[in-house]
Amino acid sequence: MGTEIILGLIGGLGLFLFGMKQMSDGLEKVAGAKMRSVLEFFTKNRLIGMLVGVVFTGIIQSSSAATVMVVSFVNSGLMNLMQAAGVILGANIGTTVTSQLIAFNLSAIAPLFVMAGVLLVMFCKKQKTKQIGEVILGFGILFVGLTTMSDSMASLKDSPQIVAVMSSITNHYLAILIGFAVTAVLQSSSATVGIILLLASQGLLDIRICFFIILGCNIGACCSAVLASLSGRKMAKRAALIHLLFNIIGSLLIFIALTAALEPITYFIETISGHDAGREVANAHTLIKVVEVIVLLPFIQWIVKLTYILVPGDDQVDEEGCELMYIGETSVLSSTTAVFDATMELERMGQMAITNLERAMNALITEEEEEINKVYKVEQDIDYLNRSITDYLVRINQTTLPMDDAKNIGGLFHVVNDIERIGDHAENIVDAARTKVAQGLDFSGEAKREMATMLDMVIKITTYALDMFSNNNLEHMQEILDLENQVDELERELQEAHVQRLTRNECTPAAGMIFSDIASGLERVADHATNIAFSLLDEDPDEQLKQLKTH
Repeated sequence: MGTEIILGLIGGLGLFLFGMKQMSDGLEKVAGAKMRSVLEFFTKNRLIGMLVGVVFTGIIQSSSAATVMVVSFVNSGLMNLMQAAGVILGANIGTTVTSQLIAFNLSAIAPLFVMAGVLLVMFCKKQKTKQIGEVILGFGILFVGLTTMSDSMASLKDSPQIVAVMSSITNHYLAILIGFAVTAVLQSSSATVGIILLLASQGLLDIRICFFIILGCNIGACCSAVLASLSGRKMAKRAALIHLLFNIIGSLLIFIALTAALEPITYFIETISGHDAGREVANAHTLIKVVEVIVLLPFIQWIVKLTYILVPGDDQVDEEGCELMYIGETSVLSSTTAVFDATMELERMGQMAITNLERAMNALITEEEEEINKVYKVEQDIDYLNRSITDYLVRINQTTLPMDDAKNIGGLFHVVNDIERIGDHAENIVDAARTKVAQGLDFSGEAKREMATMLDMVIKITTYALDMFSNNNLEHMQEILDLENQVDELERELQEAHVQRLTRNECTPAAGMIFSDIASGLERVADHATNIAFSLLDEDPDEQLKQLKTH
């Protein structure tokens, strides 16, 4: 085999893989967040979820990306296993769209797509238009790579040695192993099927052996989801197992059918494909997937139950512990759900901060050492989450994110800092509690009632703010703004009342200093809560309120 042929194959494969990734990444950036919302909304019904999985995977041209996203959704608790199963089955059909496109052989007009993509990327100022250009450019590069590979493979037909090697692949088990290995390395069953399609088109692979290589591709396509689930919770591992078990069981059933009736099946595929070898591979890929789904759909609940046997038990994670629950410590499950997962983790961190603030105020009054120590322990956990989430945000900010998610990254950095500051205020309160105990200080009944009133308002605004941030719930937006003003006014009133008590000798200066510091600290917590509430808001709060009242 000549050097030019080898370089042509390598270069063509590189362009093909790059084009596919460019197209997939571009589509995720343009519509990833919207597709995520659609995926979340339409998966309540298993059959509809399967249809969504077909369309979704057909659009982003990657069953691996779709399945990894589903695993991430399950990991976050947004989707249960039965819903995930429907989408995964649909994704298996949707992934065959790529091979069908390749079979159309658009190589002749591929340069037009490349040029159109380059023009959009280089000369358009709108970010969304640029990203659409990236999709078109990726599509063109994909077919340029196919053309390069095809031209190189055409020369292979003239090599008796290559023809002999390809012809020698007759063992069905070896064919499955080849399909699995190549797909596991390339991380794309579409890429492997594309290569098979080209080899078959050049007469280097018999269509019969292609069937079995495709079965190996089906199993190899599960590697991405399995690897992504390793850093996730047990439910995420079960979701990845659904994908793996479906493909293993489905491939086994198809293998039995092919072994029993290889010639009739081959004749049928050749007939419906017009005896076009490339179209035969594409149609075989699609039919194998469709038949697997039709056969296994009635038994999907049993596959789900089997995952519970293979991955028994529940996650032992302390809700107030310092372990991450929704984001992987070592890997990003999916760039399309990375911001969503970070938001879930931030909501959990915020709930911990709110609870710790209430615990700290209770410890200030009761002076219970156990409660004081608990506040310090939870504050350490909040600090750990602060560092871990910040590191995670830095990592995902360096990946390809959907447009709507990418613009929210800055807001998430501010939110994690605001929540950490709320945690610091809780620690300041128990520091004051220890000073109070050490010096034998006490507050007047009036001071205790005033602090309780202010705490209730601060907890309320912080709870509303966290709900608005994590769930985009604008119901309490006006109330948040009103509460912030009320807390500011109350803090001024409390400081004045504190001075009056000092004047009347109803409070010691030392106790009065603690009271003043706590009132100021709670007012700052309300400020941090307001920051959290409006961190991801695109428009001015007043304009947003006008729109809400209009609707």
